[in-house]
Amino acid sequence: SKKGLQLLKIYKKMVEVGYQNNYFNLSMFKDFVKEKFINYDIKSILDYGSGRSDWHKKGFDIKSNKSAKKFFNLEKIYLYEPTSNINEKKLVDCVLCIDVLEHIFIGDLKNVLYDIYRYSKKLVILQIACYPAFAKLPNGENAHITTRNPQWWKGLVDSMSSDFDSVSTILM
Repeated sequence: SKKGLQLLKIYKKMVEVGYQNNYFNLSMFKDFVKEKFINYDIKSILDYGSGRSDWHKKGFDIKSNKSAKKFFNLEKIYLYEPTSNINEKKLVDCVLCIDVLEHIFIGDLKNVLYDIYRYSKKLVILQIACYPAFAKLPNGENAHITTRNPQWWKGLVDSMSSDFDSVSTILM
């Protein structure tokens, strides 16, 4: 949508001028996600909206000093980050989308969710913040452009995921 493209330009500009979140958001959920990866035999992932995530950097797991790739025992990792012009979309076992959907204009959410599901063979993991961000966009809007309650997100995800009955969903 027009609004979605405007938001993407804003986010790209923020990356260009140095606004970067170097925090690997998946680390907060690593033990939970690892259990799911084992249960679903996940060997390949697409990090959808990967931001500054570094899957190969040692220290993702503080105890073992392992990278995220080694911690999760993954064979293939692909990234999609439109603000950095990274597009490695491929059909994978699992699509991870951590701290992304609340940054998407509401009118574009169905298309984005469809895109997420179409690249997954087994599992989609979505983590969505349901509260305003501390950060503001340069235009003054809250960085969490689509802030909704958990039930609203569940309804949206349920309505989309039902078209992909061979793919399981974890919504956080």
